[in-house]
Amino acid sequence: MPNNHQDNYENQELDPITSFIDEFSDPEMEEEEFRSDFFQGLSGRRKKAAFALGVIWIVTVTLHLVSWSVWIIAILGIFVTIQALRLMFVASPTIKTPELEKLPYVSLMVSAKNEEAVVAKLVKMLANMDYPHHLYDFWVINDNSSDRTGIILNELKQEYPQLKVLHRDASAKGGKSGALNQAFLQTKGEIVGVFDADAIIPRDILLKTVPLFTEERIGAIQVRKSISNSNDNFWTKGQSVEMALDSYFQQQRIACGGMGELRGNGQFVRRLALESCGGWNEETITDDLDLTIRLHLDHWDIGILEHPAVEEEGVKGAIALWHQRSRWAEGGYQRYLDYWRFIISNRLNWQKKFDLLYFFMVQYIFPTAAIPDLIMVTTHHTYPLIAPLSSLTLFLAFWGMIIGLKRTNPEKEYKFADYLQLIQKSILGMIYMTHWFIVMPVTTGRMSIRQKRLKWVKTVHEGDKELAISNISN
Repeated sequence: MPNNHQDNYENQELDPITSFIDEFSDPEMEEEEFRSDFFQGLSGRRKKAAFALGVIWIVTVTLHLVSWSVWIIAILGIFVTIQALRLMFVASPTIKTPELEKLPYVSLMVSAKNEEAVVAKLVKMLANMDYPHHLYDFWVINDNSSDRTGIILNELKQEYPQLKVLHRDASAKGGKSGALNQAFLQTKGEIVGVFDADAIIPRDILLKTVPLFTEERIGAIQVRKSISNSNDNFWTKGQSVEMALDSYFQQQRIACGGMGELRGNGQFVRRLALESCGGWNEETITDDLDLTIRLHLDHWDIGILEHPAVEEEGVKGAIALWHQRSRWAEGGYQRYLDYWRFIISNRLNWQKKFDLLYFFMVQYIFPTAAIPDLIMVTTHHTYPLIAPLSSLTLFLAFWGMIIGLKRTNPEKEYKFADYLQLIQKSILGMIYMTHWFIVMPVTTGRMSIRQKRLKWVKTVHEGDKELAISNISN
């Protein structure tokens, strides 16, 4: 595994733009390259981003200047509509938990950096799972914390023999991915689970998740996420709706033959699959999204467990949300820049390619193209070209919020007043989600000039304040 991303970062930026337009290799050479150097596509990210941004602007402006642009927009509209209808009306499969004659050994891992407010609560949850205690262990990696995280973990290790603590100092590299890779080498679980330090984990999550790996091609399972402090303010309420929407899209994409995705917190990966695709990539800022694409390229599928959900803290302020989502946006964009040659090769079937193309367009191309589209509308008094396409995706998002929120509570009998409440929450969610229309174009533009440094940037967790005070005073 590469662990010197910061040292080599500047050298990689010197790669010419021709790396983006490289010749396709034959299948045997491609497979050899895939196995020998999975991360070759990392070079020249900034130039690739600049090239992609230039193409988006040039194409958008050109479409405003030619008479036949209406046909291009019509074709794109048909594509977006077909995929939207597929996502809306495909039947979501009913997941039945199979019975297991023999439970596998499971290793759970948590990367913790300055998590004194939440780490004690997390350890106690992990130590009391509804799973045979001799069949699982859990590792907490103290990644050079400057607070009492390491001290608290050492004390808890005396109380919970299943707890394994790995301390990393300032010389350790690779950020969160490096911490997970280092601990992974010492684990023995057939299935590896990863949680964030602020996670609230249901006791029965292993009994619900592990049996889903009986299907041979399942390389990973992502547990649905929810927001533990959803009632705090507008931002946390919006994130709660966003998580319901994400779960809805996950289920519908998988049902359409598309790609399930990992979300970091509450992800479970088959050890064989993780070893096959080289572990966590230490040269990306979003380890979960990068691992997602590599698992699919290695012919593994990713499933989702809707119930029970794993909870996490939502960020409470606009500035914190901006930094978090900017990081997510860049990490999601990086994987297209890094693995584009493998994506368009025969490593993915047409359903997954169709799925990736759709979400790349609606998440990155349309928001980025909206800026030159608006400029041309204002300066040349032409009709907007991107707005109609974005409107289709907004309708799908609104629909997904309503259905996603309903699915979070499947046992409830919904009455008219309940549906009105779902609509109200979804309207709030739509207002909240407008931040993505700023985050996406700003992030894609900034990537063309200056990328984020490849370091672990974590969200501050408050956790249970009374518990945190108790731990600090001990």
